Amino acid sequence: MQTILTNARLILETEVITGSIVFDETGILAVDQGPSGLPAAIDVGGDYVAPGLVEMHTDNMEKHFMPRPKVFWPNGLAAALVHDAQMAAAGVTTVYDAICAGTPFSAKDYRKDIFADVMNALAQGRRDDVFRIDHRIHMRCELTSPDLLKDIEPYQDDALVQLVSLMDHTPGQRQWRNIEHLRTYAVGNGKSEAEFEADVAMRQLEGAANVPRNWEAVVAMFSARGIPIATHDDTTLDHVEAGVASGAVISEFPTTIEAAQAAKQRGLATIAGAPNVVRGGSHSGGVSVSELAEKGLLDGLSSDYVPASLLQAVLKLHAEHGVALPEAMGMVTWKVADILGLRDRGHLKPGLRADLVRFKALGPTPVVNGVWSQGERAF
Repeated sequence: MQTILTNARLILETEVITGSIVFDETGILAVDQGPSGLPAAIDVGGDYVAPGLVEMHTDNMEKHFMPRPKVFWPNGLAAALVHDAQMAAAGVTTVYDAICAGTPFSAKDYRKDIFADVMNALAQGRRDDVFRIDHRIHMRCELTSPDLLKDIEPYQDDALVQLVSLMDHTPGQRQWRNIEHLRTYAVGNGKSEAEFEADVAMRQLEGAANVPRNWEAVVAMFSARGIPIATHDDTTLDHVEAGVASGAVISEFPTTIEAAQAAKQRGLATIAGAPNVVRGGSHSGGVSVSELAEKGLLDGLSSDYVPASLLQAVLKLHAEHGVALPEAMGMVTWKVADILGLRDRGHLKPGLRADLVRFKALGPTPVVNGVWSQGERAF
């Protein structure tokens, strides 16, 4: 059955037009300027209609598997379904669920306890076709972990794994180059001062021992499949150069202007956090993402830990930082799709997947009024 939305502000790659869009489960059939005279057309009252959002890195799944400290939800598929619904409600139609392999430095040691359950739940949801939107796996590889390779080897050929990032959370490095920022974060998440000091000493030893060998092994494991590789928290020119040498195509969450500039100069796509835009800065001492956007150093946005931040960041970049609305929307749609090699989505063009989001803007607040995934209503 065809759906026709009319009196819509259609966000295209370079302009916003008032018009109509026709689609069904086979894809987008027509994108036209002006109103539709067909009786079945739905008047959206001037709401924006854009491609469905493409999210390449969200930790949102985790909070449903452990909704409170030390409370592990016993039904993994049910937890994944709630996450799926939240992503759809935020306008996302393609999500790369960021699943952390290996134990990072922080209060998030529980990740090793939920890793297999999350992987299994996503596989079951895809197999049984119960998700509202398209789910893929972004394997976040914590290189400091001594057990990393043992954890990820069972999934090296998993078809759901379609993006891999190289993370080094050694205290004093990258995101946590300032140990005092790390202290604030870790103690605020339940670590005692004594536990923090012990963890720092242990993680620094583990980082020195494990990061170089794990980096090389992970790159070899997944580059053989043609999986896109992302670096994480690049801070210096050397970090970017290491990524380039390893065949990385994405610099994810660069923490300094120096690193973002180097990434752009060397052909890496830069992805940064939408919550940073919405909040007006980083919670861990990193660069302002809005500043990266103003300097032309930002290619895409990730919701990271707040799904609803994507559209909020788009509106804020447009209203407060001089980024044209089509350009800002591209950072959560077609630019990210193109970076990840998804040529069938991310644009409002006939012949592409009918992944769409309808929303209005109440000042800085997006109100999502409809989401379609492959032409079917998802929200």
